[in-house]
Amino acid sequence: MISGERNQMMDTRTGFSDDIISGSSGVDSPLFPSDISSLNRLSETLESILLEPSNSFADAKIILSSGREVAVHRCILSGRSPFFKNKFSGEITGKGKNHNVKLSMKELGGDYEIGFESLVSVLKYLYSGKIKGLPTDVCVCVDEECSHEACRPAVDFMVEVMYAYHTFQIPDMAALWQSRLVYVLDKTSVDDILVILSVANTCGKSCKDLFTKCVDILVKSNVDFVTLERALPEQIVKQIIDLRFELGLDKPGSSSFPDKHIKRVHRALDSDDVELVTMLLREGHTSLDGSCALHYAVAYADAKTTTELLDLALADVNHRNSRGFTVLHIAAMRKEPSIIVSLLTKGARPVDRTPDGRKALQISKRLTRAVDYYKSTEEGKDCDKGRLCIEILEQAERRNPLLGEASASLAMAGDDLRVAMEIAQVDGTSEFTLESVYSQNLANAQRKVDLNDAPFLIKEEHLIVDAEAHQWIDTPEERELKKQKYLQVQETLNKAFNEDKEDLDKSYAISSSSSSTSGVVNPHTAPFTFQK
Repeated sequence: MISGERNQMMDTRTGFSDDIISGSSGVDSPLFPSDISSLNRLSETLESILLEPSNSFADAKIILSSGREVAVHRCILSGRSPFFKNKFSGEITGKGKNHNVKLSMKELGGDYEIGFESLVSVLKYLYSGKIKGLPTDVCVCVDEECSHEACRPAVDFMVEVMYAYHTFQIPDMAALWQSRLVYVLDKTSVDDILVILSVANTCGKSCKDLFTKCVDILVKSNVDFVTLERALPEQIVKQIIDLRFELGLDKPGSSSFPDKHIKRVHRALDSDDVELVTMLLREGHTSLDGSCALHYAVAYADAKTTTELLDLALADVNHRNSRGFTVLHIAAMRKEPSIIVSLLTKGARPVDRTPDGRKALQISKRLTRAVDYYKSTEEGKDCDKGRLCIEILEQAERRNPLLGEASASLAMAGDDLRVAMEIAQVDGTSEFTLESVYSQNLANAQRKVDLNDAPFLIKEEHLIVDAEAHQWIDTPEERELKKQKYLQVQETLNKAFNEDKEDLDKSYAISSSSSSTSGVVNPHTAPFTFQK
């Protein structure tokens, strides 16, 4: 790519790059300074209409999966996009009808989710005709050492925008964003390239160049067959494997391909059937480490299944797969706090690095948007899962404990952990630290806590939650509901504590009375012995 083309592609000030600057005859005509000024004012006016919908007579809404809404104008979108023209056909001129059309983003964009910022970026172009660069507030990760050219937040934004332009039938803009992605592919994590390739495949011919380069990178990479199979359609996996065979980079029957015994273990994990996994291991054809079963469970199975697999104590928690990744590296990629804590309490080493030099903490940081991380630290904001993962791993690195076998109290999560984590979210803080988890586990080594028998013993170690329980809700109604739930749980715990304390006092009083009548001295009240 020549520098002039790159500068034009990345210029955030380019305006009216399409037919809006052409004459009505279809022949380009020179623009005088006054014309450029007028077009810029028109562009700014149209963009302000999008940004201030309450004052601009918006007659439609696009609703995202998160529940956020974007007010739009059917006449503008229909004039700029064949896709919207077809969607709104017959509704624009209808008198007094359908003046508040609502379209879900899933209906517009299909199965691939387009985020709020990506959608607004595309709409800004459709309204103003201006081509803009990456918005720094949503394309920056938490890692301060990252250049932010190709970290996951930037990649996600570019992929979503490219897909939106493809969906809304704006081929020139889809091609522009395809070029931006092609430019950063060499700096992109190979796991992120799997995401890019999947979307490029969906976009078809409009992203042919991007598709070809992604396939070429994956063919020469060390990504294993299981990862390819889980992330990509079958025909693309076959294409990559066939190319590897042709180039002599792999061959049938190599360690890159799981045998039938390993596949059985993986299928059992897909069904969350740890008992079946144990039975398969007894056959002796493979082991948890040999099948990388723990890696597979951490990447794809339910968090509870991972905990049960860890409790078998048959796997090396620091074992590396064919790519040189430990289980903790995989857990950081999944961004699941409860799994990370379970691994750390079983002895996973946070200081271990991937072959390209990344620790689990850096992986987690580069997957997390800075805007989400810092927003969740503000008072009244729900704690982002990415931020939880980062804080847990930071504390683990500072402490770097050699715990050996930790106590099983963390594995007791269940519904009580969900309630506890919701309590932590009420005040917008994460009310546990890994430090407290470690210290409690050391103090309670080999001792299990029954939450039914000792409700007042629920402490910081229970403030973990699985993926399904982590619902980030911002509405005041839901926040108030969670606060009431917190107060009810707190009241229940206090009541249980007081009842236990009363029972203990009664037992002590009876014991003291019995001791005085029988002549036996209570050692708690008499530190030395009286002689008759």
